[in-house]
Amino acid sequence: MVSAGTHETFPSNCAFGFTMISTEGAEGGGDQPCFRLEPLNAHLSGKAGETHLLYGDTDATSKVTANGVQDIEDRILRITGYYGYYPGYSSHRREEGSESRADTPGSEASVEGTSYQTCANTVLKVLGGLLLVLCVSSSWVGTTQLVQLTFKSFSCPFFISWFSTNWNILLFPLYYGGHVVTTRDKQTPIQKFRECSKLFGEDGMTLKLFLKRTAPFSILWTLTNYLYLLALRKLTATDVSALYCCHKAFVFLLSWIVLKDRFMGVRIVAAIMAITGIVMMAYADGFHGDSIIGVALAVGSASTSALYKVLFKMFLGSASLGEVAHFLSTMGVFNLIFISFIPLILYFTKVEHWGSLSSLPWGYLCGLAGLWLVFNILVNVGVVLTYPILISIGTLLSVPGNAAVDVLKHEVIFSVVRLAATCIICLGFLLLLLPEEWDSVTLRFLAAFADKKSEEHGEELTESSIHTRSRSRANGTVSIPMA
Repeated sequence: MVSAGTHETFPSNCAFGFTMISTEGAEGGGDQPCFRLEPLNAHLSGKAGETHLLYGDTDATSKVTANGVQDIEDRILRITGYYGYYPGYSSHRREEGSESRADTPGSEASVEGTSYQTCANTVLKVLGGLLLVLCVSSSWVGTTQLVQLTFKSFSCPFFISWFSTNWNILLFPLYYGGHVVTTRDKQTPIQKFRECSKLFGEDGMTLKLFLKRTAPFSILWTLTNYLYLLALRKLTATDVSALYCCHKAFVFLLSWIVLKDRFMGVRIVAAIMAITGIVMMAYADGFHGDSIIGVALAVGSASTSALYKVLFKMFLGSASLGEVAHFLSTMGVFNLIFISFIPLILYFTKVEHWGSLSSLPWGYLCGLAGLWLVFNILVNVGVVLTYPILISIGTLLSVPGNAAVDVLKHEVIFSVVRLAATCIICLGFLLLLLPEEWDSVTLRFLAAFADKKSEEHGEELTESSIHTRSRSRANGTVSIPMA
């Protein structure tokens, strides 16, 4: 109760609380409780020392604003028992919000800068990949056409294959030269050679591992090149390059059977298309003579190439650029030491006979070996620097490139069956380039496209209805909804 005749005034922004006081009663002299309305600020000021002990220095967070909003918020949070409340909570939250808003522009700028840099790197990588595609395709077309030019004066395919493979010895020295130019932390040739030798095992390359790991791959490499060159003596460059693209289908089949890779229906379809193209190519000239032999040789070259790649993945796994350069140079050394006797045997048996060394077409041979070396460098460097799919596309583009040269220079006329077979093989090759998650990615893209179209249609309907209402209002017409 408030005593009669006393009037106290309080600020408009002041909260109130009840305080119990005791007065000596007239009757019986007992204590009678009495209540008086007092400002709550007096109680809160008395608790300041306790809150200071509990929460530390709150000078920065206990400043009251001019209109008292902060003080009221603190009392409401304290009375309602908000979890994590302490005096000055509301002002602290506001300060945090202002700090976060102050930090937001800088963080957004950094995110934008990072995204811009990522996009720029991606664009440069794609442009470099497209340039690399043209270089890979041009080098392979040049190699194939130069082989046929060489055959006019020097028809010794195994010697050409052996001579070109020896040039692989230069791969590791070229790689080391690039390493010295592009890196600051330079290593000696011996240190780099030992580092790249870990591809053969933790102990590096020993004589046993050199023979065990290099011999099978060197034999498959030589067979691939030799069969490819033999096929070029029987068929046009376009047919051989198209049939060689079937190696991608053989790689999938062998990986599925031997390496237990994931089964994909679209790749089975691509493999069937490749086989269909092979049969059609053999049928183009009626299954006789040079045509069927040339098709068999080209398919054999594609098969040995696929076996080489699958075995490399099985025994050696993924390798860095330096390890690949080291491995190819090692195969070149093996070819020079252990396979040099085969050209001599073919020479003395007059299977591949040539005159004196001075009579050999060294210009064609060196140009051919150089282009083959450039092709191997571009393929292995391109896989590291850009997307592997672009290297495969570069190999595929050698088919129309060879076709253009055959038509324009050699005046080759392709039959309808041969053109259809080439197109089917190339289409199967493209299907094999699809990623493993292509179906789910395609479904997500179609769903997002459908959602976007529906949103655009809804926005168009909304805009048209608003436009119709505005026109009706302008004309003075009112539409009355039906009950």
